[in-house]
Amino acid sequence: MDQKLDSLDLLDTLSERHNQLRYLAEKLWNETSDFSISNSEWYIMSRIYKKQTTIAYVSKNVDISRQATHKFIKNLRAKGLVNVMDVENNKKEKRIELTPFGDDCYEKNEALKMKIEKQLAQKIGDEQVEILKNVLKMDWGM
Repeated sequence: MDQKLDSLDLLDTLSERHNQLRYLAEKLWNETSDFSISNSEWYIMSRIYKKQTTIAYVSKNVDISRQATHKFIKNLRAKGLVNVMDVENNKKEKRIELTPFGDDCYEKNEALKMKIEKQLAQKIGDEQVEILKNVLKMDWGM
């Protein structure tokens, strides 16, 4: 284990590992793409992948402020990754979906994340990765 992580408690260790993995995923994307997509933008894209939903739904279901969510959606739209449309019979609501290009980028990024998972499995073992995934998916009753 990294010496830096030896003295950390569980929450800090999880946070540190999350940051390391997110950094690695972002770095891999940036090395293979002509443009960057922030972690927050990926987070929003994950909430709308293969769905037609509303901006209000996305805002309520991400841990980002409403104002920041709107800013990220504006950025995603400018990059050609999402379409934003009016909702029929509702002047306030806006519908959002990934464009075909957005779908392609999302799927490419998922493949990059699988590459990271395989690298992790080579380091700590397939069984350890499965145990880790199962523990993280458990209902912790919190």
